[in-house]
Parts: sequence; structure tokens; C-alpha cells
Amino acid sequence: MTMAARVSLWDNTAEEPDHEAELPPGATADVAIVGGGFTGLSTALHGAERGLDCLVLEAQRIGHGGSGRNVGLVNAGVWHPPAAVRSTLGPTFGPRFIERFGAAPDYVFSLIEHHQIRCEATRNGTIHAAHSASGLKGLEGRHSDWSRLGAPVEMLDRERIAELAGTRRYLGGMLDRRAGTVNPMGYVRGLARAARGAGARIATGVRATGLRRENGGWIVETDRGPVKARFVVLGTNAYTDQLWPGLDRVFTLIPYFQFATVPLGARAEAVLPGRHGMWDTAQIMTSLRKDVHGRLFLGSMGRVMGDARSGLSHRWAARTLARLYPDLGPVEFEEAWHGDIALTPDHLPRIHRLAEGLYTPIGYNGRGITTGTIFGKAMVDLLTGIDPADLPLPMSGVRHVPATGLRARLYRAAFAANQIVKGF
Repeated sequence: MTMAARVSLWDNTAEEPDHEAELPPGATADVAIVGGGFTGLSTALHGAERGLDCLVLEAQRIGHGGSGRNVGLVNAGVWHPPAAVRSTLGPTFGPRFIERFGAAPDYVFSLIEHHQIRCEATRNGTIHAAHSASGLKGLEGRHSDWSRLGAPVEMLDRERIAELAGTRRYLGGMLDRRAGTVNPMGYVRGLARAARGAGARIATGVRATGLRRENGGWIVETDRGPVKARFVVLGTNAYTDQLWPGLDRVFTLIPYFQFATVPLGARAEAVLPGRHGMWDTAQIMTSLRKDVHGRLFLGSMGRVMGDARSGLSHRWAARTLARLYPDLGPVEFEEAWHGDIALTPDHLPRIHRLAEGLYTPIGYNGRGITTGTIFGKAMVDLLTGIDPADLPLPMSGVRHVPATGLRARLYRAAFAANQIVKGF
């Protein structure tokens, strides 16, 4: 694999092998799945296990989109605390959504164990760190909400978070013991291996270019020939294009970048010594984690400006690490990359029924590992006869977000300004 072909450092460090296969001529399937990421491969795995003939169509390589560029945090719930989710989704879907997404890390780690997915799975919790007094107050409310539901969450005072994070820059935090970290490319490739083992087929380098109804089913036009299917699931999330016109306007595109250091060995022993994943409460958040090789992964909202060794984003990364860990000294960064997040107005995902037999889960708001996995299973439940009222959240029609392009440009400008301010 050439450096140019890599989408992130995870591409190089994932233990699970990549998968490439051509689309055979005249392909048919029960379910044609567009997108070879968490959603598409979870759909294929669960569908094949239920006896459906599933065919995944991936335009590039497995994990090429958001899945292979992910931070790798396997978090419970969504951005909102449970009370806000109940308020938005109502008395029926609200508690169900909270229960299923609160237990989502359990399900992800159970799949990893069952299928022996080699993805550096570490389950000792993630830390939401308070960067300010208002951030700490918000975490206290979130902790209270989850505690009432019996979740294993713990508030961290200044001394305790300094011990777990290795820095005294935070006022406190919340440790969620349900959560953990993975190598995201290892996880998505492992899902692909498990799906193939269950009987699903995966074709890479195949771009879907059109959709049309025919004889009660669907024809998926591709640049390698048509595919006939009873059902179609679009698992493209933030990497949605014009395959279904207007679908890319149900969210605002948010870029997220990461810098990976070289393995630091004993130098970084005091940084996240328990290898917890961490992110902060700032409006333009910063994330930090450490892999099994001793690399630090530092990320924030925005695109990489420059590269791993020079430029604005490099200065931001170096200065941010120096502020958090002044004793660490200068570090060398091995790689830098960014991916895209599909941000919805209420920060909750969606399940859209686009037409008879055509569905898409979308709008993951940066929680792709758990959401994609859970929604892949939900798609199969739906296709095999579950009452839509039993889905994790109600199916909805497509509603466009006004001025998505303008919003995305304004966000990018704010993220760039943040790098400028914090990089000097």
C-alpha cells in the first residue's frame, strides 16, 4: 500500500487485513448495501446471519470514509444527556433510544469478542474532561442524569482527572466505564471479515451512480455494471453524494482532523496511563488518546492545514500538547489526516425511508462506531419484518437543513481561526 493510498495511520497499524474484490457481471442480491464502513458492514454481517443475500458496494476501499479516519472512541449515548434525548424523542422512543445507545458499547465489544476482531480493543472507559467551570457544571448534570439510570459513570475531581489524564489542565471530568477505544480501521476490516464469513459479498472499487425501481425491486447502476436487489441500504453517512439527490443536504458537513505522534515509549507513560480515550467540553473540542504502541493521537474540528511536519495544524498540535503536557518536550508527528462528520440540527441521528425498499441511517454526529453498528442491525431487523415502531428511533422523511453549504463554510472558518489562535 502506498502512502498516498492511506486514509489515516490506522490504515498502517490495523492488524486485520484489507479486502479487495471485483463486482461480478450481472450481480443480484436480496440487499444491495452502498458503503463499506461501519454501517454497511454491520448491515451485511447481520443480514447474512439472518439468511439474506447481502452485497456491499464500496467506491474505494473498506473504511475509506469516516470509518477509517475515526478517533476510535466507543462511547455510550449521544452528545445530549438522557433528559434532552427524552424531551426530543418523546416518552416512547426517548427511553428506548437511551437504553439501546447506552448499551451500544456492550454490543460493539461483544461483536469484537465473538468474531475475534483484532482492533486493539481497550475497555476501561472514556473521559469527558471539563475545560471550564461551565463545562464542569454541564458534566455534573450529565452525570446525575446517567446515574439515575444506573450507568457506571463517575465524576472526577481535579486531582483524580490529573491522575487519569496525566495533566492538570482540567477542572474535573466524567469517566464513563461503559466506553472504550479501538483501532477503527481494524474494527471495520474485522466487520468485513465477519460479514464475508457469514456469507455476505463485498465489492470494492465500485461506485454506485444511480438508483431506479424495476419490477418491485431496485436497480443500482454502478460504474462496473448494474446490480439487481430487493432492498437497498445507503450506508454512506457523511460521505453521501448525489446518488439520492438532496440527501447530502440533511446534515452539515463538519471536518475533524487528527495528528499521530511517533511511538513515544517511556516518554509518554504519564499521558493517559490507563489508555483511556478523552475529549473535552470546549465548543471546538479537542480529543486525545494513546494506542498500544505508545503513539498519542490528538484531534480537533477542522481540516489539516499543512502536513504532519509543518504548517498551521502542526503548530496547533505541537502547542496543544505542550500546554497539556509541558514535561513531554518536543514530539515528532508521524501522520496527519482529516475526515468528515455529518452534523444534524438536533445532534441526533436519523433513519430515513427514502422510497419503498430503500432506507438510509444518517447523521451520526461523530458517534460512528456505535451508531453505525447499532443501525446496521436495525436495518436488518426492519428488512426482516420488525415493526418500524420498534426501531431505536422513529423513521422520518427527508428534511433539508437550510444553507448547508454556507453553514459548512462558516464552521470551517471558525475551526481555522481556532487553529490560528491556539497555534501561536
